[in-house]
Amino acid sequence: MEDNRLYTLIIHSENISGILNQIASVFTRLQVNIESLNVSASSMKNVHKFTVTCNTSSRNMDKILKQINKKLDVINASCYTDDEIFQSEIAMFKISTDEFQNWDDTSRVLRGYNTHIVEITPEYLVVELAGSGDAINSLYQELDKIHCVRQFVRSGKVAVTASTLEQVSDLLSKRKARYTNNK
Repeated sequence: MEDNRLYTLIIHSENISGILNQIASVFTRLQVNIESLNVSASSMKNVHKFTVTCNTSSRNMDKILKQINKKLDVINASCYTDDEIFQSEIAMFKISTDEFQNWDDTSRVLRGYNTHIVEITPEYLVVELAGSGDAINSLYQELDKIHCVRQFVRSGKVAVTASTLEQVSDLLSKRKARYTNNK
């Protein structure tokens, strides 16, 4: 039996409604849980970038890629392991001011994680951390020990490839050239 591992898919698609549902349905059909999902505009006009992480087997990942790449509005879907990408997440912590002030190592911990204070009020402060999932988990655990976290939210992973070439740019150039030559 093949072991599961964490994969990051980077999917570029045309900016149309319903494409997120089409992509998510591929995971549903194969019974693969999406661990994180981030969707945003890309550097190219009318092209959106999906960053999806999931734990699955390489066999399932091959099936997922084939099915997603068959979607009409998908420009390209590629799969990466952690050593093939640069990645980051962002998290925000809403922390009780009273409990936080009573903790001796407050500022040391925040500086140690290179956090950014977004808001300070008499009742709470909001702290932001951008970095690895491990760093976010670690800070959460430290703050949770003193029971000062009132709210916590984190984004999905964002990633760029470690490759010097942007694969989707090349694909779009070839697609445009074919379209121009067929006119």
